[in-house]
Amino acid sequence: MTYGIRLLVSGPFACFTRPEMKVERVSYDVMTPSAARGILEAIHWKPAIRWVIDEIHVLKPIRFRSIRRNEVGHKASARNAKTAMNRGDLSGLALLVDEDRQQRASTILVDVAYVIAAHFEMTEKAGPQDNEGKHLDMFNRRARNGQCFHQPCLGTREFDARFRLIDLDEPIPEPDTSAHTAELGYGTPRDLGFMLFDIDHQAKGRPSLFFRAMLQNGVVKVPPLGSPEILR
Repeated sequence: MTYGIRLLVSGPFACFTRPEMKVERVSYDVMTPSAARGILEAIHWKPAIRWVIDEIHVLKPIRFRSIRRNEVGHKASARNAKTAMNRGDLSGLALLVDEDRQQRASTILVDVAYVIAAHFEMTEKAGPQDNEGKHLDMFNRRARNGQCFHQPCLGTREFDARFRLIDLDEPIPEPDTSAHTAELGYGTPRDLGFMLFDIDHQAKGRPSLFFRAMLQNGVVKVPPLGSPEILR
């Protein structure tokens, strides 16, 4: 935690989709570690560093809403686009939305706010010019100025995330006293069930990793990769 950071993220909507739901999207109760990592990487990431999520603080009551949206059933093929570029002919690349529209129901989160507590580790791709202080300064400067490589999102791209760096001398925001309920694990820890930890992109078949998420006093502690709590 020497090079740890804390980031406040919020938004009017979020959807951290449960992978077991194949057709309709249903969100987890709280942000997943992989979604938190994606937000940090949107602000600062290089091959020399790897973000590790330590804790996720839930600052607002968990509220769901059901919505119905029109979505396009397919996306344009990158391979076909590359082939068309090479041959100089764009015929057959059109994607007609009116002919491929699907209506889907989603159960999403409303009015969310989290604090992501994380740190980073240097990878084997770090060069002699890379060091922890350099990357920590770069992240802090970019987060403090609202800079990002692409707009961070809360689960899906249409739900953009607002973010603010919490300085080390600043206390972590606490939920309102009205949110100190059993739903957020106050009094008794709340078992959220198995939650997606991340995708192992280095392993064959890129398996999904899960862990048993417990919400205690508004905080989900994330086990480190490689610990017995991480399941494949």
